[in-house]
Amino acid sequence: MASSNNFFPSASVTSSGRPVFLPNEIECQLLSAVDLESDDGPSFPSLKSGLLILTTHRLIWIPSNSSAHSNAIAIPLSLITHIFSSKKSIKSIFHSPRIRFQVSLNSKSLVVTVVARGKGDWDGFLPKFWENWRGRAWETSAGGSTADGSVTTSISGTSSNSGGFYLNDGSVRMVGLAGILRKEQEMWESTDKSLQEAFQDLNALMSKAKEMVMLAEKMRQKLLSGSNSETNAGNNEEMGSKEEMQDWLLSVGIISPVTKESAGALYHQQLSRQLADFVRTPLERAGGMINLIDIYCLFNRARGTELISPEDLLQACTLWEKFDAPVMLRKFDSGVMVIQNKSHSDEEVFTRIKTLVTKPDALQAGITASDAAMTLGIAPAMAKEHLLTAESRGILCRDISPDGFRFYINLFPEIDSDDMHMVKDHGIYSLWVRVVSA
Repeated sequence: MASSNNFFPSASVTSSGRPVFLPNEIECQLLSAVDLESDDGPSFPSLKSGLLILTTHRLIWIPSNSSAHSNAIAIPLSLITHIFSSKKSIKSIFHSPRIRFQVSLNSKSLVVTVVARGKGDWDGFLPKFWENWRGRAWETSAGGSTADGSVTTSISGTSSNSGGFYLNDGSVRMVGLAGILRKEQEMWESTDKSLQEAFQDLNALMSKAKEMVMLAEKMRQKLLSGSNSETNAGNNEEMGSKEEMQDWLLSVGIISPVTKESAGALYHQQLSRQLADFVRTPLERAGGMINLIDIYCLFNRARGTELISPEDLLQACTLWEKFDAPVMLRKFDSGVMVIQNKSHSDEEVFTRIKTLVTKPDALQAGITASDAAMTLGIAPAMAKEHLLTAESRGILCRDISPDGFRFYINLFPEIDSDDMHMVKDHGIYSLWVRVVSA
């Protein structure tokens, strides 16, 4: 996507307003209501009141207006040549917190000022900014793992002969209290070496885990794009393997989950946006509607160790109305809460249920939630909620027996109140009479 200004490259943003991260890029800190200013004059674009996200690779500025998300920009930390130290003065006490840094872009040097006018941990942002700029994570991510593995300190001379006054290296054997202290020191050095080797293996494992998450994310995007462009269904074996692969990819973790430490006061807002992006794939597989409890389990599994509470999930769902997310939270009359696409139509579901319940077998024996679930391609619990809703609309009637709930088509609208004994020669009532008579 082309940049909307002549200074900085544009940043890709999801439909819910979350940035699309680069490989190995981790979100570190957020600030709200941030202005970006420069001494360059009128040619510098107007960047007012946006969300500033600090990552290990970039500074990402996203406009607060959802209709202007295409104007989001990114300042790679690799282009920053200098960060100016903030000076304490009487004037700095009264104006908004700010930091200045120099950017080298297109053979041009530019000084940018970050002005924070909203909520956020400004005192925590500055050290993180310095740390990420000096850490140069964009260099290590390009070259792969850079663990030096050079901690190979070996203790020579610890093995000795069983007897004799001299050790193998020619030094005098330590005996008595000095020998005990030396043995203790050697034991601690050996333990320290083992710990260093163990943590090196752990870092390597974490590095490989990030690579696997990135690979799985690419495969998921490829599968989604393939399913959108696919016009004809393949053979059953290929479709089965594709569904199995999608089930496996649902368990892959989120690369950079939103945390309270990084988002601060914007935690629930950013969590809501990330959740809106996450639920799209489960909703597609669940027929456009999924239980809130199932989403809670899937989302926490994807976040790994950064678990969220049920209250955080519920609050994140309620914020979708504020930024016009493509999904919504719905509560049925029974109290069951679900997440569904806004494009999900109850009338379409009722039409399919009515077609199912007017089949000859269903006219005689009725249908269960399992029957509706197979037709609608959703979970039986969700199918039961749809059947109960259809009953409240007057489409169905139910019969409660030891076998459970069975639903039938509602024939009462078909009966003529002026002549209760007249059988119509058309409509559902006539069809039901023929089926029962047969």
